[in-house]
Amino acid sequence: MVHLFLALALGNPWPLLTTPAPGHPEPIGSYSAGCLQGSQQMALHGQGYQLLRPAQRRYFGHPVLVDYLHDLVARSQSQGLPPLLIGDMAMVRGGPFSSGHRSHQNGLDVDIWFRFAAPPLSRQQLANPTPLDMVRADNRHVSRAFSAQQQTLLRLAASDSRVERIFVHPAIKQALCAQTTGDRSWLHRIRPWFGHRAHLHVRLQCPNGARDCQAQKPIPPGDGCDDELKSWFSGPTEVSSSSKPKPLPILPLRCEQILTPRT
Repeated sequence: MVHLFLALALGNPWPLLTTPAPGHPEPIGSYSAGCLQGSQQMALHGQGYQLLRPAQRRYFGHPVLVDYLHDLVARSQSQGLPPLLIGDMAMVRGGPFSSGHRSHQNGLDVDIWFRFAAPPLSRQQLANPTPLDMVRADNRHVSRAFSAQQQTLLRLAASDSRVERIFVHPAIKQALCAQTTGDRSWLHRIRPWFGHRAHLHVRLQCPNGARDCQAQKPIPPGDGCDDELKSWFSGPTEVSSSSKPKPLPILPLRCEQILTPRT
């Protein structure tokens, strides 16, 4: 058996895996350093959504994430929204991606684009999609593309009790704070973060009974529309990404067996 440390020394083996890890579905470790047992695949084709970049095989998740997405699609359809574009979920056994996100490792994260699938995207467009930027070049205000449809999508996505938090660009959070009337309780889960100009990053809570799932610290009380949000605009609201390869995270010991199960 090739142990985890040796496999990691040879590169990142996680994208090479093709079958779910056997056992009861369970997210293991943290969102940015973990793996996934018993993953479930989101169907490649479905009513009310399309999956982006299917060749990357990042369309797996814990069953609670797949259920959440089906429920969100149904609620979006009932509100008259166009079909959703669903981006990265997790790989078949979770773990670190070879490129892109540092999170999405334990099957509880998903990206949903602000661009809708109206009209439906072709196979070529799904393989190489063009994002729709919701933020102006000044990084301080939303663009004209940010409409009532994107606000509705965010409200529906954040109103589900399974959601831990949703990351968006600080300018989008600022727009929501200014434009939301009536029930504002869902704003609590909308969190500003670098990037996230063209998609919302949904993160679900650790499911009940997931003993090795590492939760995040609780969100501070309130709707997040106060000095905390203002602080994002006291400096740069974007950071440049380094071209240097990022080191692989140190994963929980249980991930060794997820990666190379003993027979």
